[in-house]
Amino acid sequence: MASVKLYLVRHGKTMFNTIGRAQGWSDTPLTAEGERGIHELGIGLRESGLSFERAYSSDSGRTIQTMGIILEELGLTGQIPYRMDKRIREWCFGSFDGAYDGDLFMGIIPRIFNVDHVHRLSYAELAEGLVEVDTAGWAEGWEKLSGRIWEGFEAIAKEMEANGGGNALVVSHGMTIGTIVYLINGMHPHGLDNGSVTILEYEDGQFSVKIVGDCSYREIGRVKLDEQDSSEQ
Repeated sequence: MASVKLYLVRHGKTMFNTIGRAQGWSDTPLTAEGERGIHELGIGLRESGLSFERAYSSDSGRTIQTMGIILEELGLTGQIPYRMDKRIREWCFGSFDGAYDGDLFMGIIPRIFNVDHVHRLSYAELAEGLVEVDTAGWAEGWEKLSGRIWEGFEAIAKEMEANGGGNALVVSHGMTIGTIVYLINGMHPHGLDNGSVTILEYEDGQFSVKIVGDCSYREIGRVKLDEQDSSEQ
């Protein structure tokens, strides 16, 4: 079977990221800093010489905006198939969507489990804790949440495989990317940077994790963009 690599990008920095609010299924646009960071990423990917056969993102505005910038820098706008998939959305924080990170992740949720920080909890415990405190009934339990995330990424991998394999560019969200990594190999990544790249390989019906949270493409692009800015002054 054809080998597939998924280049999972966490979207660029948004308004809510900047002021420390839990974004979830709510949405804010990239800031000017966030846009620049994704231009850096796009330039870095271009400089690396990687080719991409298909593009995918969640249906959230921040991932769509991020994808648009990357495709522009790669010269691939309108040149490769691109579709959105709501299964690779971020976790839903229910009635706490838009709440301050500190209140939710260092206050309310830890108190339920009598720990000092959510990083001491498993993804499953965190998901069930969110269901417990969500007064709107929107948060997903672990089984539903992990199932839809796995299903979304597996569908992308199988679609790539059916079309001859190769590299796919996938823009998703920090906790969603962390979840798929955990489901594959048990690793529990925290705090993936905006514009970081996590690489999954899919072959013979099996996922493997090749790299998590790589910021080297952004760093390459930052140097190029700084040089460009200097030459224009």
